[in-house]
Amino acid sequence: TGGVMEAALRTAVETLSGEELPNPDFAEVRGVEGIKKATYHVAGMDVNVAVASGLNNAKIILDEIKSGKSKYHLVEIMGCPGGCVNGGGQPQQPASVRNYTDIRALRAKALYDQDAAMSIRKSHENSSIKKLYEEFLEAPGSHKAHDILHTSYVKRAINPF
Repeated sequence: TGGVMEAALRTAVETLSGEELPNPDFAEVRGVEGIKKATYHVAGMDVNVAVASGLNNAKIILDEIKSGKSKYHLVEIMGCPGGCVNGGGQPQQPASVRNYTDIRALRAKALYDQDAAMSIRKSHENSSIKKLYEEFLEAPGSHKAHDILHTSYVKRAINPF
């Protein structure tokens, strides 16, 4: 549904521009469509983003990147079609409901409505995150934060089981 992308954009835009966002909504990356793309003008540069839900759509975005057709600064990929609001952990609905109601859209709307009602809507303003950085990670982008929060690909043998 673009939630991770929207949260990242809220922080990135304010960090890069040094200005507070008057409206923290990035509607172009919201929704349950399989692929969403947008370009935002931030601090004098165009920032290209893409959101893909479902692995078939992820492959499309990754193929665009590999071929050089598209250049993104930030990509969100969710394995489940429609994102986590449509994931396997969500309550299953009987056919009499799911055949006549767009459950994904209703779940997404509920999340967007809840987000709009929150007093703190930006990750970097969350008091728990601030405390984590102040008391443990030192600062965003610090060496310690990078070591603990970042990972890298390691090729592993296929599990024989």
